[in-house]
Amino acid sequence: MRGPSSSSSVSDGTNRSWLAQGLLAGAAVAAAAVAYTVISRRRSARLRSHVVGIIPARFASSRFPGKPLVPILGKPMIQRTWERAKLATTLDQLVVATDNEKIAECCLGFGADVIMTSDTCRNGTERCNEALQKFKKKFDIVVNIQGDEPLIEPEIIDGVVKALQAAPDAVFSTAVTSLKPEDASDPNRVKCVVDSHGYAIYFSRGLIPYNKSAKVNPRFPYLLHLGIQSYDAKFLRKYPELAPTPLQLEEDLEQLKVLENGYKMKVIKVDHEAHGVDTPEDVEKIESFMRKEICPRNLLLEV
Repeated sequence: MRGPSSSSSVSDGTNRSWLAQGLLAGAAVAAAAVAYTVISRRRSARLRSHVVGIIPARFASSRFPGKPLVPILGKPMIQRTWERAKLATTLDQLVVATDNEKIAECCLGFGADVIMTSDTCRNGTERCNEALQKFKKKFDIVVNIQGDEPLIEPEIIDGVVKALQAAPDAVFSTAVTSLKPEDASDPNRVKCVVDSHGYAIYFSRGLIPYNKSAKVNPRFPYLLHLGIQSYDAKFLRKYPELAPTPLQLEEDLEQLKVLENGYKMKVIKVDHEAHGVDTPEDVEKIESFMRKEICPRNLLLEV
């Protein structure tokens, strides 16, 4: 039996050499990709290092006029939100942005910084943008802290800031938590779906995803959107120039204008008991919760 020819030996050796080179090249590319991701995230965090928190507050709410001033166990709701937000470690500055003198006086009374904005702002994002223009200092990230979440966890504020710092391809970040089955049909509880990389796909006042049975699936991990949002400051300046979009107008959700214009939005999931105040009836619910769960631990009862 003849042994292998010299030409086939050379061919096998060449193939093995090419294979080895290919594997080395592939490993090098993978390592470079990982290094680039790490460097990009570090650069993004460094470039997005100056952070301001803004609590937009308007008096003329269509569903609940005067909502920021409603007492929550003896303190105005806006004050409770302010005090929780002040505990966040990523904020270089925190202000209330309002178009109402009563709200401004109240906030100044408990020591908050206030920026007066116009009454033409159509939503909290536009109010944050107007307030941003009045700062002398330059900020890289703006956190929109909803004033109707008086029990917001400061760790969630820090979480959305860090998420945006770590995602250079995103201009917006926000938070979600688990949706309670009883809130599935409540249009004031906004639902969210995300992709496998943690970027938002859609927000809706209706239940999403919606299955063929038209019933809530007790085994599906539905997500509830929390009001807190952070923006890249450069994008925030562009936001008012973007024309309203069909989905935004139909759902009355400003986040959809961001998605419809092709921008990316990073989403973090947190373990948080959401207690947003959308209607007067919600005040009694949140006070009841605080009496049972929080006041016994002496966290928020001071008046």
